[in-house]
Amino acid sequence: MNEPTSVSVLTGAGISTDSGIPDYRGPQGVWTKDPQAAANADISRYVADPEVRRASWRARLGHPVWDARPNDAHRALVDLEHAGLLRALITQNIDELHQRAGSAPEKVIELHGTVRRAECLSCDLITPMGEVLARVSAGEDDPPCPRCGGIQKSNTISFGQNLKSEVLAAALDAARSCDLFVAVGTSLTVHPAAGLCGEAIDFGARLVIVNAEPTPYDSFADQVINEPIGQALPALVKELIDAAG
Repeated sequence: MNEPTSVSVLTGAGISTDSGIPDYRGPQGVWTKDPQAAANADISRYVADPEVRRASWRARLGHPVWDARPNDAHRALVDLEHAGLLRALITQNIDELHQRAGSAPEKVIELHGTVRRAECLSCDLITPMGEVLARVSAGEDDPPCPRCGGIQKSNTISFGQNLKSEVLAAALDAARSCDLFVAVGTSLTVHPAAGLCGEAIDFGARLVIVNAEPTPYDSFADQVINEPIGQALPALVKELIDAAG
């Protein structure tokens, strides 16, 4: 592989499966096994149906993210950053495992937000998720906003919600200003995230895809790696660092 100078990385759920967080669309994915869970992730259903909200709070309370730890793939991207090659780390994940592995927060662009905060849909109050989950544990099955009484949810992007414009702009800039774009653990079927691959290619970057399953962008990639991410990504990062000298 030619010597890279600026690498932007897009990560999806597949990078966190080794940390114990299941993906969504893989063979054992959350939505593959339970299509109703995907339906309940729609913002209109969440707002309209208190039972959907109650089920969502129960799911948040037992989410595997609270026990998850960064894995070798997350740590490999920290190595890439420390080598001075990482332009940006764009993630579709909501688990903050990149930051917990040591990635600089200013390098991480969270397309879909974070499950570690709650937001009020009426007054926009942001609250640490732990505070809200403590209320759920104490018996509140649909805890309202402490400031205005409005509906709260995780500070994430649900189906039916648009990405924040400033976050999408930062992701587009990162895709358009790198010489290598690496997509890791993502099905590349959800837009606009998947379209970042095309943006990178259009602006002259090479594309590498690391994913267990085929993606719609495989035919456009310079390299496709269908090997376990926990092994393949550290090996790729080492190759990139060695090539950069």
